[in-house]
Amino acid sequence: MTKAADKIIVALDVATKKKALELVEQLRGEISFFKIGLQLYTAEGPEIVRAVLATGAKVWLDLKLYDIPNTVARAVESASTLGVQMLTIHLSGGSAMIRAATAARASDMLFLGVTVLTSVTEQTLREIGITDGVEDQVLRLAKLGVDAGIDGVVASPHEIKSLRREFGDRIKIAVQGIRPSWAEPDDQKRFMTPREAIQAGTDYIGIGRPITGNAQPHEAVARILEELSY
Repeated sequence: MTKAADKIIVALDVATKKKALELVEQLRGEISFFKIGLQLYTAEGPEIVRAVLATGAKVWLDLKLYDIPNTVARAVESASTLGVQMLTIHLSGGSAMIRAATAARASDMLFLGVTVLTSVTEQTLREIGITDGVEDQVLRLAKLGVDAGIDGVVASPHEIKSLRREFGDRIKIAVQGIRPSWAEPDDQKRFMTPREAIQAGTDYIGIGRPITGNAQPHEAVARILEELSY
């Protein structure tokens, strides 16, 4: 696999185990990391995680856990026993929740905190009573998470440079809201192309619908890798 391919995590945003495993099988020649989010996990439960891991692939379990500290800690323990390589919590749960979660995780699991969703705009923040801009809110939550022991953050690609200025290489950055130059933005508000995000300094890029919604997912991955090669 190429170095660029190692940065790509394909989001298995599908409804069934059968469809998810078909995608993994089609893409395993190029992609080694897959994201299981709420749709697929709600439909298939922990068994889909075990099934994808059994193929030799790595799994980002993107559940964005957010609850009282004890509940989140117990959920993190359960995720750790599955053997996933990456897990997310919502940093807006506060420092007590984050610390409880980090204390409960497996030591070899990359533990990421979600800052501000890529569908969120400043208008969205105003609706929930936050008066600061998106970038300020991302940095505030990132600092809260780093101080509480997380390994990295999830943000939009537009915050990569400010996160690198603030934290350097002390954290991993995974971005969503990635759309190749030929894809529709859908409901993403703060997005970039894969090449722009990697040039900005991200460690991982999560890509879903441009690949999984394509009639030829393998060809979509090939186009993305070609875009990254020049």
